Amino acid sequence: MKKIKVLAIGDIGNIIRTLQKFVKKSEIRLINYPRDGSAFFVNTDDVELFETRKVTDQVKKINEIKDDFDICLTTASERIAYLADLNYIAYYLGRDIDVPMFKKNSTEEWATEPLHKLNFFERRFYWNAFKNAVVHVAGKWQFVHLSKYTKNAINSSRDLVDPDEFNPNIKPIERKKTKFTFFSPLRLDKSKGSDLLWEAIKLCKSDFEVIGIDWFEEATEESKNFKKKLLDEMPQQIKLVPIIKRSEIARYYTYADAVLANLFLGAYELVSLESVMCGTPVIQYTDHKIKIIVNETEIKSPFLPFSNDPKSIANIIDKVVESKEFRQKLFEDEYQFVNKVADPVKCAEWWDDLFEDLVKKHKSIRKNSSPFKIKLRMIGFLIANRLYLQKIKKLIINSDYQKTGQELYDNPPQTSS
Repeated sequence: MKKIKVLAIGDIGNIIRTLQKFVKKSEIRLINYPRDGSAFFVNTDDVELFETRKVTDQVKKINEIKDDFDICLTTASERIAYLADLNYIAYYLGRDIDVPMFKKNSTEEWATEPLHKLNFFERRFYWNAFKNAVVHVAGKWQFVHLSKYTKNAINSSRDLVDPDEFNPNIKPIERKKTKFTFFSPLRLDKSKGSDLLWEAIKLCKSDFEVIGIDWFEEATEESKNFKKKLLDEMPQQIKLVPIIKRSEIARYYTYADAVLANLFLGAYELVSLESVMCGTPVIQYTDHKIKIIVNETEIKSPFLPFSNDPKSIANIIDKVVESKEFRQKLFEDEYQFVNKVADPVKCAEWWDDLFEDLVKKHKSIRKNSSPFKIKLRMIGFLIANRLYLQKIKKLIINSDYQKTGQELYDNPPQTSS
């Protein structure tokens, strides 16, 4: 049987890279965006990358290869697939939908300062790119946000974890352990519950240490102030280490006695799944109002605590540290749950079926919009994202308007000081 050819653009948490390995009826070519900053930590080295950050170059590359594929899967941004006029599945795994770029002054629910401050034309472009997807997929808290903007959405909480990379046989790091040790690989940020952990630790009665990562959110002034507060009030139990490459993180999971995961969102992330697959129990806040849907069936998460007030968190921390019996029972419940939501074979089967259904429906990866409409999208994107109205006026006045859109995009005119 001929395999379905899937062009995947973008990846978060190596979800698509793992899917690439386990699909049977499909064949996925993944192209991710160039790495910088924390991407060196969260992404692996063995993935094909766009050679440049220029959107026009990325679209050109996709246009050159798109006819080799049957359907497109986008993660993190629909922009390139929209500009290349593809039939694409939009898959959401984080900020791409809870703080969408098409929403005016898009702000995370725990923040007051907008993460995106885009003009009307930019927001309009990203709204059209969002609407153009043939279907949208998200799970857990991401689906709560997605369902605000479309009815064309599928709720699936499956996340893939590769058992070859995360298992109890991974060699632990070489580090002397003098007391019960937690590992917390999360970015230090309000959305991860770092401030709640700080408060909880002050209430703990047990003796332990926490290996954390020197990795902070600094996208806004608000987040920079939050970082300063965390550093000023850091409990003595916290020991920060430099950012860890993804290839090394499993060794920290198997070294730790337990893992501290997200204490704010109320739903599991990859950290919780990977840790359990490595044989290490997890403390992570669960909000049962957030539905976990697998194969159209709701299942309950066993991750504790079920409240994220600092007293509840401290109570669970103390129990995990002091009671081997409690710790073992917690891990057993978590392991059964993780096998349901993170089984890579079953997850890949689900995606194979979705790809198959959509290819039958849409026949080609091409959307087949008119050439004029496609060109208009690119012009609109270049103007909206790179040229402000004031700059456009200066271009006309200074007779630079005769340059091509790409030249203006690459070399915007210098404004006089």
